[in-house]
Amino acid sequence: MSIGKIRYMKKQSNTPEIRFQNYEDKWDIEKLINIFATIRNAFVGTATPYYVEEGKFYLESNNVKNGKINYNSQIFINDEFYEKQRDKWLKTNDIVMVQSGHVGHTAVIPEELNNTAAHALIVFTDYKKEVNPHFLNYQFQSNGKRKKLDLISTGNTIKHILASEMKDFKMDFPTFEEQTAIGSLFRTLDDLLASYKDNLANYQSLKATMLSKMFPKAGQTVPEIRLDGFEGEWEIKRADEIFKSVSEKNRALLPVLSASQIDGMVLRDEIGIDIKYDEATLNNYKLVKPGQFVIHLRSFQGGFALSKLEGITSPAYTIIDFIDKVNNLPDFWNSILTSRDFIKRLETVTYGIRDGKSISFKDFSSLRFVFPEFKEQQAIGSYFSNLDQLITSYQEKISQLETLKKKLLQDMFI
Repeated sequence: MSIGKIRYMKKQSNTPEIRFQNYEDKWDIEKLINIFATIRNAFVGTATPYYVEEGKFYLESNNVKNGKINYNSQIFINDEFYEKQRDKWLKTNDIVMVQSGHVGHTAVIPEELNNTAAHALIVFTDYKKEVNPHFLNYQFQSNGKRKKLDLISTGNTIKHILASEMKDFKMDFPTFEEQTAIGSLFRTLDDLLASYKDNLANYQSLKATMLSKMFPKAGQTVPEIRLDGFEGEWEIKRADEIFKSVSEKNRALLPVLSASQIDGMVLRDEIGIDIKYDEATLNNYKLVKPGQFVIHLRSFQGGFALSKLEGITSPAYTIIDFIDKVNNLPDFWNSILTSRDFIKRLETVTYGIRDGKSISFKDFSSLRFVFPEFKEQQAIGSYFSNLDQLITSYQEKISQLETLKKKLLQDMFI
């Protein structure tokens, strides 16, 4: 359906800041008891004796989060227990709310979960009026309603909310047509987000698989999967035959860089964390050039950090560079030095090392590496660089959509 354009509105009582065109009327306020004939608990009590390996799916609070049903964990119950709950079975378009733990999270029951049994949830069912359930579901996620739900929840360590408290809970209602338009907009955003997240997971899985297959396994000199046009065994060398430790200081005017487990060396001013350092000591910081790697305090968790920037970094870090820069490609080696296999190998040279210490070049130098000639390095580096660009692209799209959704949840509801 076409849902038209949205626009900012002048601030008025009981109207949202952003609305679709052609909608002007103020929204009504209704208690939920006037919308639903029944607001009740799902099954309350111990259900574990009825859990089975295969049986009827049992909807629990872990399956309800951020306005959606998820199947990250699945519990099944036997037929006898399921039938005993017949009077509490969920129906299509019911709304369920988490009542303990991450209280207030809601979801609309889809058609495939019609006649499902549920546990530890508040159920809103038997509509008295024509209401779009998805509109209601997203309104529960809005800033204003989240704050009001917090006010009526109880408990310190674990929060709780009562079904009886929800009967007098007030919600805002425009016309059914406007409800449907708003619900459709947010469902479209969620569908797009789900699609992007699926693509991201697929590319991340592909990268992990190819990293394990495009590099020789321990004791081998040929990878399981190889790009077209390359053959022959890869070369074997110790780390100190490939890399050298470098330490150049007195470059205080250059930008300060920090090590990131995901993005390599990044500008410290852009990481969003206020890290204190004494500017008087910057002359003691080490110079890092593009194409060099940094052994940092978390290298035994995320590998070495490749720098694509020129700057200075902590004197506690070790900077390594190629002995032969002509025949070694940084992007290829970045795939090796951040791989899970390499991080696991670091365990052999980081015994006893904890947070606050760095791996020395001496520790690293004894490791042996298998690597191809430069042209194959270029091909492999290009392959993984393209994959990384796709992964980054989807991460950025997801971040932008989540920011947009958060903004609209704030401004399209009262």
